[in-house]
Amino acid sequence: MRLHNNTIKGVHTALESIFEEGQYADKVIARTLKSNPKWGARDRAFIAETTYEMVRWWRLINYLSKSKDYWHLFGTYWLMKGNELPPWEEFKEINPAILKEKYEKLENPAIVESLPDWLYELGKSELGEKWDDEIHSLNQQAEVVLRVNTLKTTRERLKNRLKEDGISTHIIKGYPDALILDERQNIFLHSTFKEGLFEVQDGSSQLVAQALAVEPGMRVIDACAGAGGKSLHLASLMQNKGKILSMDVEEWKLQQTKLRARRSGIQIIERKVIEGSKTIKRLKESADRLLLDVPCSGLGVLRRNPDTKWKLSPESIASVRETQAEILQTYPSMLKPGGQMVYATCSILPSENQEQVAKFLASEAGKDFELIEDQKVLSQDSGFDGFYIARLQRKG
Repeated sequence: MRLHNNTIKGVHTALESIFEEGQYADKVIARTLKSNPKWGARDRAFIAETTYEMVRWWRLINYLSKSKDYWHLFGTYWLMKGNELPPWEEFKEINPAILKEKYEKLENPAIVESLPDWLYELGKSELGEKWDDEIHSLNQQAEVVLRVNTLKTTRERLKNRLKEDGISTHIIKGYPDALILDERQNIFLHSTFKEGLFEVQDGSSQLVAQALAVEPGMRVIDACAGAGGKSLHLASLMQNKGKILSMDVEEWKLQQTKLRARRSGIQIIERKVIEGSKTIKRLKESADRLLLDVPCSGLGVLRRNPDTKWKLSPESIASVRETQAEILQTYPSMLKPGGQMVYATCSILPSENQEQVAKFLASEAGKDFELIEDQKVLSQDSGFDGFYIARLQRKG
């Protein structure tokens, strides 16, 4: 691929915002792409993908690079990818042979997989022999997975519609609503998205709503709804019949739920901001089903959010564990006797997952609950994100 000075500068600008200003990669990339309307589709794809990949391999790139200058860092990354550098002035001090030799002598697995030392050790201590394969899998670029909106179409019809426009997809066993793009592209520009025929949602994430075993006519609470992706999936599984209460502590996130529901043709979602413990108490024993897709470290979704590696700290993970425990102590009171609840995270750490569920079941708040089943979804096994999904029942 031919390199262009202008697009490399776009990557530099994005990296500065991410690493020097602490901004989130997805927001930075969106803003960077809007900054130059003259960039074509190929240029925009190059900037987005290069930025994400450099963020993903940031520690390794910095270790191999002779300089912390952004041109040197890009040149190092470009050679790592197996490409040749053009004879530009900016790259003249980069020696591919020295870089290759340095990489071949590298033994520190935390640098090889581009992780902070503390995070590598944490993963090793919690996952043991599975950790190395898991972090290697999570360092691969994520596929683009669609969740078909079955209220408006079928998977076959959407697959054929996309094929007519030259967009090839494939299905995978065990994910009944999923279509996977054969080639990455900005699918949000396609007319089928504007018509509400699909949402972009990873395969593992799609398992969460399925695990809740909802039925049409039920009253369901999605208590950590965020922007509403799983609320939308629940609504389609309920055939748009019943009621879903999408709740979150952040009102601006719920606004996205409103817009997405409208596009998807969903009428059964009601939004509610959690203003404190009173909000939860007023809903005591009101739900047939309860989804707790709780805040977590996000280690299971590093493939699509690689900047998470550089934003986490031991303190932030300890804090999120406290939040998870607090939610488990209070939110399950909203479930009716005999009802079922799902506790889910996009983390692979047992301390955020099965250990939290075990503590809840051993507590006074969890004495009337029993674990029906749980799924420990690892990226190395599924090919998708790492997730944990536990289904519990409240005794009637």
